[in-house]
Amino acid sequence: MRIFGVILAGGQGQRMGGADKALLRLAGQSLIGHALARLEPQVERVAISANGDAARFAGLGLPVLADDVSAGPLSGVLAALRWAAPLGATAVVSVAVDTPFFPGDLVPQLCLAAEAAAEGLALASSAKDHPACALWPVALADPLAAFLASGAKARVFAFAESHHAARAHFPDEAAFQNLNTPADLAAAEALLTGAA
Repeated sequence: MRIFGVILAGGQGQRMGGADKALLRLAGQSLIGHALARLEPQVERVAISANGDAARFAGLGLPVLADDVSAGPLSGVLAALRWAAPLGATAVVSVAVDTPFFPGDLVPQLCLAAEAAAEGLALASSAKDHPACALWPVALADPLAAFLASGAKARVFAFAESHHAARAHFPDEAAFQNLNTPADLAAAEALLTGAA
């Protein structure tokens, strides 16, 4: 299998006061820097899913994929599948830019879970499911495009369940903590600097 990765960085950051979450600092590094440091060793290539001025990510040297249609995280997944397929990828693993502590073995565990799935789709799960952290076979690009074009509510769970997603179980719920608010970011900062 050839696994590529995508960092989903297209959110509006409304609970962060409209800030670009990808560029927020945590322990001296941007959130996208944290995500890249965890994801890059686990995959063959990485891209960023984000709208707006791609130049803000120029220093990372990664492709920046804009959504064709704006329908939440699934739009970013579709853009990533369409980017990865012609490059020979088997699947794309997505992670959210505001989940900087996702497991260092996320990709291999998703791959193991996907082996038992009829269509090769797997979501990360701990105490609950984490659909932004998932393995998406490139063969799902056309069904996903059709799902988004159908006007169906673009919920990741709805699409994943309709394609019999497997679950990769992780013991640590905190690994999937989303930094949605300034208080979340401050708590993560305290955790990291307190542990140093």
